[in-house]
Amino acid sequence: MIPGRPDDRGQAFPLYVVVVAALLFAALVFFVFGQAAVVRSDAQGAADAAALAAAREARDNLDPALDLAMLKPQDWEGVVEGRSFDWSRACGAAEAFARRNDAAGTCSRSMLRFTVEVTTDGTVGDSVVPGTEGTHAKAKAVAEIVPRCELGFAADPPGAPSPSPTVAPSPTASPSADPVVFKCRGGTTVRFDPLKPDRWKTLARSLFDVRLAG
Repeated sequence: MIPGRPDDRGQAFPLYVVVVAALLFAALVFFVFGQAAVVRSDAQGAADAAALAAAREARDNLDPALDLAMLKPQDWEGVVEGRSFDWSRACGAAEAFARRNDAAGTCSRSMLRFTVEVTTDGTVGDSVVPGTEGTHAKAKAVAEIVPRCELGFAADPPGAPSPSPTVAPSPTASPSADPVVFKCRGGTTVRFDPLKPDRWKTLARSLFDVRLAG
């Protein structure tokens, strides 16, 4: 030590402690925001999955009162436009899916769209930020069923006068109802035998897309 100069090492130590404490507090705050982002992401994922589950449940199931072998052409138009689904279990599927993702969900339908809002069971947890221990994340998602096909026509032999819809011609359709042809996006053609309605789920995945709405 040089005589006449005060020792300033002791004065720097409190400043060092304050800086370290501030850095630790900032790190804890960033951690809380990170945790909140994770919980929020979980909520959005649960909402997206639940909304898609509702739309798929509806798409894969027709109105149980519908007899495909008895449909007239105008009735098939309603099918390809998405007016003949069984809506009864769709929202239940969404809410069940939300529960499997540790969230509570509510579901509503408007036409071919399902809106699901979820609230996570978990919270951000105790932290240096007051109130986070009771904060639940919330999210909302909308899924829609999108028709991608239209009613096609039978392939008539050469010289036939005009094409005709490949559907049962009247309400008194016989068990020999003709297959139904659908023209879909991309130029694909899909045929369906109305006397084998157990194939509907496979057909539905060709006739309709299910996607999240922006």
